[in-house]
Amino acid sequence: MKIEEQIDALEALAALDAELDDLTGELGRERESLSGKKQQLGELNEKVDRDRLSLADMERLRSELVQELRQMAVQIEKSREKLGRCRTEREANAAQREMEELRKLYRDREIEIEKLADLIEQARGEIENMTSQRDGLRSELGTTEGAVTSRLGEVERQVGERRDARKAAAARLPAVLYRRYEQVRKRRPRAVAFTEEGTCSECHVRMPPMLFQQLLRGQELAACPSCSRIIYFRRHRPEDDEADDSAHDNVTDGL
Repeated sequence: MKIEEQIDALEALAALDAELDDLTGELGRERESLSGKKQQLGELNEKVDRDRLSLADMERLRSELVQELRQMAVQIEKSREKLGRCRTEREANAAQREMEELRKLYRDREIEIEKLADLIEQARGEIENMTSQRDGLRSELGTTEGAVTSRLGEVERQVGERRDARKAAAARLPAVLYRRYEQVRKRRPRAVAFTEEGTCSECHVRMPPMLFQQLLRGQELAACPSCSRIIYFRRHRPEDDEADDSAHDNVTDGL
């Protein structure tokens, strides 16, 4: 296989791998974003349900305390009547102590009910806020999930096409060169570089003159001493000059 054919196959393979990296990266990001939103929605649903159960428990407890408070009020009234019927100082003192204890318990229950009422109000606000977030996220998912799923299907199709093309490009390379390419790719996503004037196109480090002269003959490939990428000599192409001239003209026109 001629060196020019090897270079063409390597460049084609490197280009396909770059596209595959971009596509698989996009797939990962889209899937992660969709999965993250679904997970967030599930967590919000669970939290709303838990908080509603907690709110129901607090409201039930408040109702029980209010009922207990009413019973205490009846007991206090009975103690007051009992105090009025006392005939001895001993009886009056006992009735007085009983009424004071009941009043203290009554005040304690009132404080508990007030605190519980504040907690209930706070819980209702949090539930309302979380419900609003959940409904907004659910609406967003309903609007975008179809489009994202469609895009995922399209990207997966493109990935499949690029993988088939990659197999064909890899088959064009000698087995030894392909293994070398794969070894470099484990460390460098872009495994192929070129030189035109003695500098690596990827790491931009100048190579030894003897190595450059070896590549200049255009008869073999080498490894960049700095980055270990597979490197070859690329002759200056006329289209590069045209691209540079076009860029220069555009800048001039802009001025």
